[in-house]
Amino acid sequence: MNSVFRALLLASCLLSVQPARASLECQGTFPNLITDICWSCAFPIRLGGGALTLPVSLGQEDTPNPGGLPVCTCGLNAGVKVSFWEPARHVDVVRKPFCMSTLGGIDMNPGFDAPHATQTRKDNSDTSSFYQVHWYVNPVFTLLEAVVDSACLEQQVFDVAYLTELDPLWNDDEMTSILNPDSFLFGNLVSGLACGADCVASTAGFGSNALFWCAGCQGRMYPLNGHVASHVGGVQASSLLVLRIIAKMHREGLMWAASGDSGLCGYYPQLLMDKTNYKYQMLFPVAQNKIDGKCCQPLGRTTAIWGSGKEIPAMGEDFTYMVFRKRNCCQGAF
Repeated sequence: MNSVFRALLLASCLLSVQPARASLECQGTFPNLITDICWSCAFPIRLGGGALTLPVSLGQEDTPNPGGLPVCTCGLNAGVKVSFWEPARHVDVVRKPFCMSTLGGIDMNPGFDAPHATQTRKDNSDTSSFYQVHWYVNPVFTLLEAVVDSACLEQQVFDVAYLTELDPLWNDDEMTSILNPDSFLFGNLVSGLACGADCVASTAGFGSNALFWCAGCQGRMYPLNGHVASHVGGVQASSLLVLRIIAKMHREGLMWAASGDSGLCGYYPQLLMDKTNYKYQMLFPVAQNKIDGKCCQPLGRTTAIWGSGKEIPAMGEDFTYMVFRKRNCCQGAF
């Protein structure tokens, strides 16, 4: 009888553990550069400070460009002002450490002990979650240099540039405050309520840089780590972490800005991220389709519409995104 009881107990344990393991299997796929990329997000492309728009804006959001004459100078060299949105980075938001969704869903865990994703709920309150994030340098436009050879395009190759599994700050709220001590100023009700205005702004257009501690409709920007205090869904939580990893890269000096008058002659450091410099789209588990003529959106925009049906239980709970960065450049000056 004891052996039968032990066998039944062991079987019940295996049945209860198996779904949890299956839910943490590494999922992903290589993005199709033809069909998955939201190419219209690179528009509008403007020449001469907006004197000419190629081909049209395609209904995509844009930010102000340097005014004045259409020509520009960088040192002794002269050129023409151009602006566009460059697909610059890939971002993985995954549950299993070292799961490289962008690389086809391969598991590259070297045996390093890193926290797995969690979703917890306390006392019938909001659900919280935790994810790992991977930051890739994206060479998409460099593939076009055979046709369009421009020094305004980022001259890098594909690279896995940052893994949060190796960052001790990503799982520790107290240590994260070393990078953003200003977060202590915004952990109150008043600053939280102000984020509602940022949600409205990012849904209508771009988020407000005056409310830099807010991440639009996704929640609060701080802390700059993988803990999501209010988990509404996988798309919302992963979108929040896209904002945070961009802000974190800026804060650490690993991501530079390239817009405005300061960007005409090259990249420049920007420790406090400008939210109006970025748009993003989902690539996995579902390549984002056009909604109202658009297949990408500014940071912080509500996921209620474009995120519908983008989280698939058991096979689509890891996410990959393409990040577009605003680029102003003095074409011909380099």
